[in-house]
Parts: sequence; C-alpha cells; structure tokens
Amino acid sequence: MSTVTHAAPTYTLGQLVRYMLRLGTIGFGGPVALAGYMRRDLVERWGWISEEDYKEGLTLAQLAPGPMAAQLAIYLGYVHFRLLGATVVGLAFVIPSFLMVVALGWAYAHFGGLSWMQAVFYGVGAAVVGIIAMSAYKLTTKTVGSDKLLWTIFLTLAAVTFVTESEIAWLFIAAGIIGWLRRAPPKWLSKGSANGLAVGYLPAMSGMLSGLDLPLLGQIGLFFAKAGAFVFGSGLAIVPFLYGGVVTEHHWLNERQFVDAVAVAMITPGPVVITVGFIGYLVAGLAGACVAALGTFLPCYLFTVLPAPYFKKYGKLPAVKAFVDGITAAAVGAITGSVLVIAKRSLVDIPTIALALATVLLLWHFKKLQEPVIVIEAALFGLVVYPLVHSHGI
Repeated sequence: MSTVTHAAPTYTLGQLVRYMLRLGTIGFGGPVALAGYMRRDLVERWGWISEEDYKEGLTLAQLAPGPMAAQLAIYLGYVHFRLLGATVVGLAFVIPSFLMVVALGWAYAHFGGLSWMQAVFYGVGAAVVGIIAMSAYKLTTKTVGSDKLLWTIFLTLAAVTFVTESEIAWLFIAAGIIGWLRRAPPKWLSKGSANGLAVGYLPAMSGMLSGLDLPLLGQIGLFFAKAGAFVFGSGLAIVPFLYGGVVTEHHWLNERQFVDAVAVAMITPGPVVITVGFIGYLVAGLAGACVAALGTFLPCYLFTVLPAPYFKKYGKLPAVKAFVDGITAAAVGAITGSVLVIAKRSLVDIPTIALALATVLLLWHFKKLQEPVIVIEAALFGLVVYPLVHSHGI
C-alpha cells in the first residue's frame, strides 16, 4: 500500500543541507547540470536517495510549474525529512546564488553596468554547453536505458523542445499516459491526480492575481508569483515571460538591462531562475530582490510539498510507475532539447565550439574533474579571447 521509505536514512538533514549549500554555491550549468549533479552525488555516489525517489522527484518537477532544479531539491529534502527537510533544503539550495545576484545587482546599479559580463559569458556559456551536454547524456543512459517506447518519447520531446524552444506541458502528461496504457492498463488512474492538482490551483490563483493595483513591491510580488506559478519548463523557459512583463508591460528595465540580467543568471551558480533576484534589485533595491525571489519560489515550493505525500504513497504502484517512467523519458528528452537550444545561442564561432568540445572531452576522460574549475578557466578564456574575437570579427 504505502511506499513511504521505511529504512532509516543513512545521512542526516544537516549533511543534506550542507550539500545543497555547496551545490547552490558552485553548481554551474543550469537545471540540466544541477539535476545531474544531484543524481550523481545523492543516488550513485552516496546512496542517500533511491533511484525511484529521484525519478519521482524529477517527474513532479516537470509536472508542476516553476524552476525544475529547485523543485527537485525540495522533493529530495522531503523524501526522508518531510516538510522540515523540504523547507530547509530548498532554502539552502537557493540562498547562495540569491546572495550572489544581489551583490552583482548592487555592483551593476552603482558602477553603471558590468562591461566584463559579455566577455565572461562568452567563455562560460560555451563551457556550460559542454557541462550540460554531459549531464544530459548521463541522465539519458540511466533513465531511458534500452526501452524502445521510452526512446520514442525521449526523441519526440527532444525534437519538439528544440524546434519550439519551449517545453509544452501537456506533452509530459501525454507521455505519462502512453507509458501507463502500454505497461499497466488502467484500473483506478483515470483523473491524472498530479496534473489535476497543479491545474486545480490555476483558476483560483489567476483570480487572486488579476485586477490588483498595488504599490511597486506589490506589483513585483504579484508578477513574479505568476512567473513561478504559471511558467512550465526549466531554466531559460521563464525568460520570455519575464521579458514580456519586465520590459514590455511594466517598463521596469530596458533591453540592455534585461539581457545583462539573463547573463548574470548564466554566469552564477545555482538555478537560472535566480535572475529574478537581480531584476528585483534593479527595480526596487534589496526589498525588490527579496520580494521577487519569494514570489517566484513560493509557488514552486507549494506545488512540490502538497502533492509529495501522494507521490510517496502511490509511487510504486505499477500504473503510477509506468506513468512516471513515461514522464521521466519526456523530461529527459525536453532537457536534451534545451541543451541544443542553449548550444545554438552560445556556440557562435570557432573558439566557443572548440571550448565546448574541450569541456566534454575533459569531463569524459577525467571523471573527478570539478565543474567549477572548468567554469573559472572558461571565464578567464572569455576575458582574454572575447576582446580579440570582437575586434577582429573572427
């Protein structure tokens, strides 16, 4: 009946919090890489989290709106330590990168922009493509395996994500249903409880967020709450939504400032979505940064901890397991497609292509090589090479 983990955890909550603090501090590469790091360390290296629990967390992170990596971290905190674990682990994962983007926001506001940012992103962006490509490869081989149905789902979602440059939520549900119908014909699963939970909140929240005329902090809080509650997908999926509100609708930032905000998200560790802290700081200082971050991450926290007990209770039933396998294959396919999208934007010339390939080769041959070392070297590479490329038009 219940599949709640009965065995006592082999680690403490403090150990998990310290790990998430570290990952939030030095975990570069966006949601794909961060999800890969969590699997490598927590599942494979230390055995703290089971493969089944990891897959459930990845599935829930894809089903619900909001930043995938943060939701996965919250769920993994919930596995053995329930609500307390989810809360402190989520905070530990987000706070380091939040403090970094606030500091960058202060520097940006006080020194009239960050002229070195393009050069750093030139190098880091290329290295990040290599890092997340390796993470996507590992996720694919571990979760899809040799199953033909899962490979079909994986390839379909990868292609759709690459072509549309977005993640289409209903395709994840469809993939889960296909896996369920193929492997475990239905007896009770007829209402799609996980999706129904997320969708059920939308009308109520939409009503709360419409027609309100509040001061600036209220406007910031409401806008970023909508970003966290209604945007499906991971990493850069939230960028078009932010652009529409921050630049076009509210005119809080201009085009250049917004592009710099996205660059900040890419050159800092932790979840890409943490750029909301940088944007909030530019709009309304430290209070704006805090309100923007809270507005963005609170919905994803709720969308994770509220359905989590049902995932833990019913997750190993054959029908649910088949549903989860289908969605997991779709999620990994979408992640792979997003790698290609990021590569198309970051690999703009011969030096960046060479740097991305070098990153893949280094990670392939040196299994213990730490990604932050590569990111630092790539940043230095960008600072040296970008001015030369830019001036000579290579």
